[in-house]
Amino acid sequence: MQRTLLRTANLALLVLYPVAWSAPLMRAGLLPLFGLSEISVLSGVRSLWETDMFLAGVVAAFALAAPYLKTIGLALRQFGLLGPRTDAVLEATGKLAMADVFLIALYITVIKGIGVGRIEIAWGLYLFTFSILASIWIGWKTRQLANHWSN
Repeated sequence: MQRTLLRTANLALLVLYPVAWSAPLMRAGLLPLFGLSEISVLSGVRSLWETDMFLAGVVAAFALAAPYLKTIGLALRQFGLLGPRTDAVLEATGKLAMADVFLIALYITVIKGIGVGRIEIAWGLYLFTFSILASIWIGWKTRQLANHWSN
């Protein structure tokens, strides 16, 4: 029963990630009088691509590739298509994905601290953070269950 639940939750992340990437992470504006622009992971990467291709690549690696590859790898592990030697790689990939959430939180803190603009956190940040944390938890429970069955 636990295996089925973990597999289902992990496969659900394959749908939740693209939703979180396109969902608004924050709404930002220069002055309170002007409207706020919604910023998502995808719009952020697209905007960065126009000014700094290297940074856009780094953000895409952390925000898009790392969590999705980890989820696919974990699904392969859950269905017995990858061995236990991949656990360390999957765990490291999950930590890389969490780094992106930290960076977004840091940017929000810096912008609010400067006080020049206005920023509001949007629901996509919570969904993205939940997806990353759920992936880390699912990976941990999967390893725990695999260790239990192998003993």
